[in-house]
Amino acid sequence: MTVELVGAAEHALPGREFASLYAQAQRFYAHQMRLLDAPDTECWAEVFAEDALLQLPSRPEPVRARAGLEGYVRAGAARQRRAGSRLDHWVGMLDVRPQADGSLHTRCSALVYVTPGRGGPKVLYVCVMEDVLVRRGGEWRIAHRRVTRDDLA
Repeated sequence: MTVELVGAAEHALPGREFASLYAQAQRFYAHQMRLLDAPDTECWAEVFAEDALLQLPSRPEPVRARAGLEGYVRAGAARQRRAGSRLDHWVGMLDVRPQADGSLHTRCSALVYVTPGRGGPKVLYVCVMEDVLVRRGGEWRIAHRRVTRDDLA
């Protein structure tokens, strides 16, 4: 699956329809980040389409499909527990671009921060997250996600 995230044609929508889609996207990201931070790995993986791809700066090959996504997050959560800390995410500066096929191309900034057993939280990474969201069963699902760390760009 190849998805062009940059320069894709936008589909113009009336103001109210766009505002509704934008609010849906904001709720979607708030929900999926809460699942990731919980970590509720199974429910988090379900926000992805069955055949989704996740491209991460720390992996040469994309993580494919829900089983791979769930395993990736479960391993990361176990590492944080062993270290006595937890990872949290904050998403902002959301840009939503409706496409003619009904999908949404989104781009946002994401902060990944760690909260150790003692002391305050510390930012680990500042990332850009680009997604293609598609409707499956009346719900938004991630078909493709590309995460780029600002310090590696």
